[in-house]
Amino acid sequence: MNSEKKYKLLQGNEACVEGALAAGMRFFAGYPITPSTEIAEISAQKLPQLGGKFIQMEDELASMAAIIGGSLAGLKSMTATSGPGFSLMQENIGYAAITEIPCVIVNVQRGGPSTGLPTSPAQGEIMQAKWGTHGDHPVVALTPNSVQETYEYAIEAFNIAEKYRTPVILLMDETVGHMREKLQFKDPSEIKVVNRKKPTCKPEEYVAYRPDEDMIPPMASFGEGYRYHVTGLTHDETGFPTNNNEISGKLVQRIVDKVEKNIDDITFYEEYKMDDAEIVIVAFGGVSRAAKSAIDNMRNNNIKVGMFRPITIWPFLEKQISAVSEKAKEIYVAEMNLGQYFLEVDRVAGKKCPVKKINKITGELITPKEITDAVMGGRE
Repeated sequence: MNSEKKYKLLQGNEACVEGALAAGMRFFAGYPITPSTEIAEISAQKLPQLGGKFIQMEDELASMAAIIGGSLAGLKSMTATSGPGFSLMQENIGYAAITEIPCVIVNVQRGGPSTGLPTSPAQGEIMQAKWGTHGDHPVVALTPNSVQETYEYAIEAFNIAEKYRTPVILLMDETVGHMREKLQFKDPSEIKVVNRKKPTCKPEEYVAYRPDEDMIPPMASFGEGYRYHVTGLTHDETGFPTNNNEISGKLVQRIVDKVEKNIDDITFYEEYKMDDAEIVIVAFGGVSRAAKSAIDNMRNNNIKVGMFRPITIWPFLEKQISAVSEKAKEIYVAEMNLGQYFLEVDRVAGKKCPVKKINKITGELITPKEITDAVMGGRE
C-alpha cells in the first residue's frame, strides 16, 4: 500500500463520484437538476477516462431506465437527481427491485414539494425513499453527513447493490452535497469492492431467477451467451410472467427478505456521547452536524445528552432504536421535514419514553441553537 495518503478539498457531490468510480461505476445516465448536477458533470468528465460511458437522458424517468439497461449489460451503473426527478424515477425503481437489477440512485434532497426550493436543503424524501414506488419491495437507503462519508458510502452503496441485487439509494441533502471538506482517498488495496455473483453453469442450464441458499440468484450479463427474460410482471424462476398466486407471493417475499433478513450486514450508525445520555437526539445527514454542536454546548452545562445517528435510514434500525429507548428519558428527532423519520422512531420507542419532534421546512439547516432551545424548553 502507498503510505502517502491522498487528500483533496472537494464538494460532497464530487466525493460521491470519486467513491462511485472507486467501487467500479462505469455507466452513468442522468439529467441535470439542482443540487445534484455536479455529480453528472464530473461523471461526464471522468468516466470516459476509465473506459466508462456517460449519457445525458431526456428526463429522469429515462435516466433510471438507462441505468437498468446498463446494469443488465454488466456495468455498475448510477444516476443522480433531486426532488421532482426522484419522483419521476419511482416507477423504474420498482422495476429494478422486482427484476433484481443492481444500481445506485443518488438523491440530493432539496426543498419541496414540486419545484419547491431548488437550491435549499431539506430531508423531505425519507418516506418517499421507502414507499415512493408502489407495492412491497426491498429498499436500502444510506445517508452520509460529510464529504468523507459520502465517498465511503458511495462505495458501500455499490457493494450492497451488487451483493443483494437490488437498487440502493444514497440519500444526501443539499448541505452535504455542496459543502467542501478535506477528503482522504483510500488506497485501492484498502477498498473492499463487491461484484455481483455470476452463474457457473452452462448457458443452456441457466435459470435466471432461481435463487441460491442466500436468496440471491446468480446474474448473467446480457451479451455473455445467457438468454433470459426480464419483466416487471411477477414472474417465475425462468423470468417469464405468471399469474400463479403462490409463485407471485414467494417472489415478492424473497426479494424483501433478502434485504430485511440481512439487515445486520447493511446496518451503519454512529453513537455520540451516548454512554450516560438521558436525553437522545436522533438526527442524520446535515442536521446531525448541528446536533453534535448542540450536544457539546449542553454537555458544558451538565446536561446528559447524546446523539444516535442512523446512516442506514432503510431498512429502519429497529433493534438499535429500541435499545436507545430502554435507557433514554426523552428522545428528540431532528429533521428538515415535518416529522417523517419521527413516525418510525415513535412507533418503536414511543411506548418506552417520550419522543418529540424538532422540525424545520424553511430551506435552512436546523441550527445548534434551535436544537438546544427545543431540548432545554422541554425541561422547563
